[in-house]
Amino acid sequence: MRNYIELTKPRITWLILMSTAVGYYFGARGGSWSWLGIVHTLFGTMLIASGTAALNQYYEREGDSKMRRTQARPLPSGRLAPGRALIFAIAISAIGFAELTFFVNTLTGLLGLFTLLSYLFVYTPLKKRSFHSTTIGAMPGAMPPLIGFAAARGTITTEAWILFLILFLWQFPHFYAIAWMYREDYQRAGIRMLPVIDDGGEATAWHILLFATVLIPISLLPKFWLMTGNIYLLGALALGGVFLYSSIRAALSRTRQHARQVLLASVVYLPVLYGLMMLDRPA
Repeated sequence: MRNYIELTKPRITWLILMSTAVGYYFGARGGSWSWLGIVHTLFGTMLIASGTAALNQYYEREGDSKMRRTQARPLPSGRLAPGRALIFAIAISAIGFAELTFFVNTLTGLLGLFTLLSYLFVYTPLKKRSFHSTTIGAMPGAMPPLIGFAAARGTITTEAWILFLILFLWQFPHFYAIAWMYREDYQRAGIRMLPVIDDGGEATAWHILLFATVLIPISLLPKFWLMTGNIYLLGALALGGVFLYSSIRAALSRTRQHARQVLLASVVYLPVLYGLMMLDRPA
């Protein structure tokens, strides 16, 4: 059972559910909040996200066997048979889609299905062909707030797209930092992440800096769209400043240590920003 749970990447699923809950919270503005609704939404999202992660590990099991940080995963280590992993992944994905479609609404189910299909059949194959896969992968990666919002509101509005855009931009410094730290691993697996083809690290560093910079004004949009108040505004500025500072240091030094600091800053940034959003939402 531990092997099957590991296949679902629970730490990543937790982040997905957090983003989905924030989307639901803002979509429920005006009295559409339902405890049963959010339980169905989070449960269905958990299943389809877990299934996507498991299907991705099935697809990439050969590449994972070549990377030190992924060799111990259930499939490359031989702890789990590929056929069983595939059946498990398809089953929980299908149940998750059904949960969202029949117990929430059709739009939410379709958004979940789009996330799974675009991640598996567009982003994953593209990783071995172009570093632009990061941009493509950031799209399904930013879908959870839209799923949560659609679950509560039954439609997608500008507020939902603002949440989508914040998560979309946040992913670039986060994943470029990871790819920078493990570029030798990615190179062995034939994955063409930007740090793999960027020998000196200059392009990677400036991409991190660019997206951390653009994220600051975009993160302020909830305040100016009357989704949040001044406490959020000040907090978002402070968080963005810390994130940008770590990115500047990485751009100037281009070391693995500073890439790790960008990663840590990103891990702190998102949940704290979400917390400020939810605490400072106008009545």
